[in-house]
Amino acid sequence: MQATIVTIPGDGIGVDVVAEGVKVLQAVAQKYGHTFTFENHLIGGCAIDAMGDPLPASTLDACQRADAVLLGAVGGPKWDDPTAKVRPEQGLLGLRKGLALYANLRPVQIFPQLRDASPLRPERLDGVDLVVVRELTGGLYFGPRKEATPDDDSAYDTMVYSGDEVRRIARKAFELARLRRKKVTSVDKANVLAASRLWRRVVVEIAAEYPDVTLEHMLVDSAAMHLMRRPADFDVIVTENMFGDILTDEASMLAGSMGMLASASLGEGKNGVYEPIHGSAPDIAGKGIANPLATILSAAMLLRYSLGLNEEAAAVEKAVADVVAAGYRTRDIYTDGTKLTHTKEMGSLICQRL
Repeated sequence: MQATIVTIPGDGIGVDVVAEGVKVLQAVAQKYGHTFTFENHLIGGCAIDAMGDPLPASTLDACQRADAVLLGAVGGPKWDDPTAKVRPEQGLLGLRKGLALYANLRPVQIFPQLRDASPLRPERLDGVDLVVVRELTGGLYFGPRKEATPDDDSAYDTMVYSGDEVRRIARKAFELARLRRKKVTSVDKANVLAASRLWRRVVVEIAAEYPDVTLEHMLVDSAAMHLMRRPADFDVIVTENMFGDILTDEASMLAGSMGMLASASLGEGKNGVYEPIHGSAPDIAGKGIANPLATILSAAMLLRYSLGLNEEAAAVEKAVADVVAAGYRTRDIYTDGTKLTHTKEMGSLICQRL
């Protein structure tokens, strides 16, 4: 197979971890006889500094032409002024909109050897294997808004959803559940929000098309509690943009670290954006201590969803599991008795296992 993969490391440790993701993809290409061409582009704070734009037109154009995109992270204290008209996060939101990526898949699986890295009691992690399907182009992040000004001390953001937006993300969740344990938990705030009442009604409508899948509804505050209390009960969680953003960060604690969780942002076509869920962590950037496993697992999702290379994706995931089982750890998941491993060394170990 020949494929073009755009890499946009972004800011902070994005540069460190994307380099290891590329290293693993190159190892996959060599082992299985593929040709992957990589194009590197700017996004986020570094793009603001270089070009005055968090999503330069050249970056978006390259991503639209590519077979897949591997992204690192955006932002940092240098650009951390919420009143600024140009902010790194606008690049990420613009990329999702520009590629029409409406579904963000965030799997949460527990490596048995990392149970002690989680703040939860180990027995609560037994059987945890869930996926959060987060709607990505609607809701509060994209609805009408007004910024406060010195002359007008008020502001608002508006949660807006159409029935069609809910239908397409609900179908994505139900289709995924059919390949798993056939259970969907729809998370909303229907007791308070009109947009959530629409959400619930449409999800019920779509559920009728999937009689083999069980549907339950859960308010977002209850979902946040039960993710910690009984996480193994969840299979596929589908929810709107902001709720999904918050719940997946919370769910990362089940795995012990944000450095372990991958994600895929998908639309109707094959192209997608693959990225770890963690931020740019500028305080550790360039120090060789960032955990690249979430990015490497995101690269496995890229192989599976955009390139259709299921065997290769499974090989990467097995290599990660083997390295973790062998006791290698970056600082965020290190415990006594394990082997403290640097960022580049971790990437090399995955390649060796491949």
